Amino acid sequence: MNKSQAATRSPADLAEEAEQGVGGSSETGYAAKHTPSAASQATLNTDKLEEVKKLFTAHLENKGLRKTGERYAILEEIYARSGHFDVEELYAGMKERGLQVSRATVYNTLDLLVEQGLVSKHQFGRNLAQYEKSYGYRQHDHVICTECHKVVEFCDPRIHGIQTMVGDLLNFHILHHSLNLYGICGDCRAQAAARSNPA
Repeated sequence: MNKSQAATRSPADLAEEAEQGVGGSSETGYAAKHTPSAASQATLNTDKLEEVKKLFTAHLENKGLRKTGERYAILEEIYARSGHFDVEELYAGMKERGLQVSRATVYNTLDLLVEQGLVSKHQFGRNLAQYEKSYGYRQHDHVICTECHKVVEFCDPRIHGIQTMVGDLLNFHILHHSLNLYGICGDCRAQAAARSNPA
């Protein structure tokens, strides 16, 4: 099988090969086909996923890394999700569906995806890193509650205008930005008010 054929195989194909021991695609005994939940499948854009897989394949080839079934399953799982997630949520979700993947592979694959710009990594003022898919999605910013740690996304075109203006002013070609606003959400304020003024 040549490289172009390998690049067009789906995670399910790679998983099946791993089960049969074909093509040397299994590093950690990947033994289950990847089937995102019905809720996840509703948000999965298959055209976008194919583009992302091609970019990821090229990145792995450029770095001389193996194109394993586990790595593609992790990529597909991420692009089937909506919103932010941490490593443990991603790992637990995959294990619940019977996917044989190690934490180390999840961490390593996330690092590769962040490096490639296919996934964004955020700290949101906590020690626990949060991730989200990023390829082909509109740039957005975040408001984070310092009490319950809820994260709300927002998009304001004026921020893009400021980014462009600052880039022109300082002679920078701005690639991307990160804006996080911290505060206390309405629910947490209401709970605090209820505690301080019991009926």
